[in-house]
Amino acid sequence: MFAKKRGHTCLIASGMATLVVLMMVLYGTIGTHLPLGSSSFRQDYQLDRPLYKLDLSWPKNPELFTGEVFGVAVDQYAGVVYVAQRGENVPKVLVFTTEGEFLQAWNTTTLEMPHGIFLADAASSIPTVWITDVGNGPYGHCIKQYSPSGNLLQVLGTPGKAGTGMNPLQFDQPAEIFVHDSGEMYIVDGDGGLNNRLIKLSKEQEVLWVHGEKGQNPAQFYIPHSVTVDSAQRVWVADRGNKRIQVFNSITGDWLGTWGSCFTEDAPYSVRLTPDKKYFVVVQLNTNQISLLDAPPVGLIGQCRVVSVIQLADEVKPHLVDLDLKTGALFVAEIGAQQAQKFTPFVLGASFL
Repeated sequence: MFAKKRGHTCLIASGMATLVVLMMVLYGTIGTHLPLGSSSFRQDYQLDRPLYKLDLSWPKNPELFTGEVFGVAVDQYAGVVYVAQRGENVPKVLVFTTEGEFLQAWNTTTLEMPHGIFLADAASSIPTVWITDVGNGPYGHCIKQYSPSGNLLQVLGTPGKAGTGMNPLQFDQPAEIFVHDSGEMYIVDGDGGLNNRLIKLSKEQEVLWVHGEKGQNPAQFYIPHSVTVDSAQRVWVADRGNKRIQVFNSITGDWLGTWGSCFTEDAPYSVRLTPDKKYFVVVQLNTNQISLLDAPPVGLIGQCRVVSVIQLADEVKPHLVDLDLKTGALFVAEIGAQQAQKFTPFVLGASFL
């Protein structure tokens, strides 16, 4: 059953990518007779837009996925991918190389229901893995830091105790953490729990600012699900329940704007930047789509614009994503298909990295 599901997903995804390329080439050469290098051809057919193709060889042992796959994190320097999964009597984290070789499984008992996973300090000699735990048992409602081999290093929050919204460091089903190169942390707290918050912590884990109200107004949230920070000091939050992305100043916490027009059919679940910082990668679980959106220039938020879409098979349910910042490869955690998949980038007419 698993092999059939994976094969169906692969067939549709790779078929879609091939169809896009063929249509662009055929319409460009037959319909207009414009040379590929002409500016008119590039403008009409957007040859520099990013596209992805499925890597059918990753991982080499897909049968190792035995639970619901919720998150992925990539160490571009070590060439390692961490995959978080849920389920009874399954290893909560599987570790692969970016080429698909299986390295190890974490058989830790300190994780109940992993949700978000993030690789911090990748450029250092001692990178660490942060995992949000949304379980309701004695180890849930907190954020945990692990060594690359799965040793628990520290815990944020009080394990097993859901927050009430009064204490910024008392979480209730924290969805995801983003650790900046500076050591500052950004946490979205509230994967369906009582809290609906965006929290910024200093490197010393002191609270710098918080947005913590449930609602639909600016700087309010309903299930904040994913967070990333760009190079222009802007924080981008996938506000899942409100079907929008909200943007904040990373220094002051001031609200800067909202994107909603791209998410009328389905909410954004995950948000990440491509290595060149030109595009946001956004996952929509219920429509089984991964979209690339133009990243706005400094000083402008504007409205979102989709430039490319990966359409996955029905019931794949992509949840969270991460990118290899060295190669640009995209890794997707898929709840419905119970697997992680790798997509590699290619661009017609330009360099992606």
